[in-house]
Amino acid sequence: MYKLLFFFIVSLVSAQNYRFVYEYKMKPDVKKKDSIVTDYMNLDTNGKKSYFYNAVKYERDSLYAITKSYKDLLSAKSYDQNLSYVVEKDYSKKEMNFYDKFKTVNLSVPENETPKWKIEKEFLIINHINCRKAMADYKGRIWEAWFSKDYPVNDGPYKFSGLPGLVVSLKDSENNHIFNLIQIKKVKGIFSLLPKSTKKMTFAEYKKTMNGFTFTNEDIQSMNINKQTGNADIQLKDGFIARVGLDEMKKIKNLDEEIARRLRRTNNYIERN
Repeated sequence: MYKLLFFFIVSLVSAQNYRFVYEYKMKPDVKKKDSIVTDYMNLDTNGKKSYFYNAVKYERDSLYAITKSYKDLLSAKSYDQNLSYVVEKDYSKKEMNFYDKFKTVNLSVPENETPKWKIEKEFLIINHINCRKAMADYKGRIWEAWFSKDYPVNDGPYKFSGLPGLVVSLKDSENNHIFNLIQIKKVKGIFSLLPKSTKKMTFAEYKKTMNGFTFTNEDIQSMNINKQTGNADIQLKDGFIARVGLDEMKKIKNLDEEIARRLRRTNNYIERN
């Protein structure tokens, strides 16, 4: 009877839409260990699929899809360009897809490798959640995870899944990438902005593509000069907005080179291999 009740509860919970919000701290430059980016990522799940994505980018893109207002883009919060990706997991098919955009081209990277976890006999309470420790060697890094069975969701941030519970805290051995669960909430709908058509490639090809980014005026969708804030907002064709101070622009000798430097992707990817 208890077993039947448990499965009934699991099916009831999994039929609902949940959003798990993670604080994500990353070091984008391996040569500058003191450079830390803090942003917020959502993990949406409906019990069948999940989507891991940047919270601010999704809010901004969702609003723009409705209003088509450039003003809405300018007034929205900013996010780090390295975090424009989406990770989709299909639970039944045991498949993952990584999505991002390079200039005007939508990219997708299929993934079938999940972490091979070693569950430890260590326990910890994190934010009133009962957790257990697990370790994995995944994509060139050693990972420490704390997961909880309090929520019947065998998932976690980025591509990390396969534990008997929800990943509450996750970090690599060098503290280059740290995820901490900060909020859990029920939502009416989950992420719904995947591209309709993509160019498939391996993750190695994806990194090579992103690292080969060069900036030209042809990459600009539009530009807005705001004298009140003292900024020039440059919208690129991939949707990202780069903000440069007007006074700062006067001192820059080669604006294209400076913008390219600022938009250069991380050299400290989660996947080292």
